[in-house]
Amino acid sequence: MNDAIDTIRAFNRFYTQFVGALDSSFLDSRMSLGEARLLFEINHAPDITASDLQAKLALDAGHVSRVLRRFEGRGWIARERSEGDARRRPIRLTQEGQAIFDTIDRRMRSEVQAMLDKLPPFGQRDLVAAMATAHGLLDPKARRPFTMRTFRPGDMGVIAARQSVLYNDVYGWGRPMEILQGEVTTAFLRDFKPGREQCWVAEVGGRLAGSVFLTDEGDDLARLRLMYVEPFARGLGIGNALVGTCVQFARDAGYRSVSLWTHTVLESARRIYAAYGFRLVETKFHSEFGEPVAGETWMLDLQSEIASAA
Repeated sequence: MNDAIDTIRAFNRFYTQFVGALDSSFLDSRMSLGEARLLFEINHAPDITASDLQAKLALDAGHVSRVLRRFEGRGWIARERSEGDARRRPIRLTQEGQAIFDTIDRRMRSEVQAMLDKLPPFGQRDLVAAMATAHGLLDPKARRPFTMRTFRPGDMGVIAARQSVLYNDVYGWGRPMEILQGEVTTAFLRDFKPGREQCWVAEVGGRLAGSVFLTDEGDDLARLRLMYVEPFARGLGIGNALVGTCVQFARDAGYRSVSLWTHTVLESARRIYAAYGFRLVETKFHSEFGEPVAGETWMLDLQSEIASAA
């Protein structure tokens, strides 16, 4: 734990210097980084008030008041009276204040671009992905957008490794689970049937945030496999999107049903399956991963959907 603390503190020291947090004039703007952040919030939140700024950034009320007075004295902001509440004074940028903000924003984008240009493409992807992960882990409530794509080279190893680590950390499903992950992903690549099978990957900020597979089991039966969502990305609706995409693909491909095998302890995943119409058809205890655990087979009948629509 001490190593983790030392690593985080070392990064904090590096990054505060790297972004100019200690500079008295951030990007030659006559403002500190903290003051520039206040200007950013005013620009991005119409009708924001001093108390809003204080609450959002967890700043001392006196400090916010002093900074706003400086902004007002420089002609960067104007305070108005709210028609519904005379005590509420929304803050807006003046034309001069908007010009100052646009200049800082342009300089910041240029600085970031210069930083990225020093890295090769894979380094840029790794940096963005690491930052997205840190953001998600430290601020689980943040609503970050995610994207979905089909698999590409290198995904299978990452998916197998991440699921093996997560299931071992949470449930103690060690080597047997890792063997299963490797077998499923290897077989998928080796025997891939375009148009009948697919793997979808969700990403947040360029980092893998979850995945799911649909495989052809023969006789117009498909199988949903290895659905998971990374801890840092949970609560964003990724699991729902992965399963929904998988089920729609199965419908479009003409499968008559979709099966899946999961475990009773995976409650979040089970709720998603049920919401899409999967039915639990069998529960059976097994010891494939060590201690006995309840495995479940679920089925989705796509033929009944077609009959109902007819």
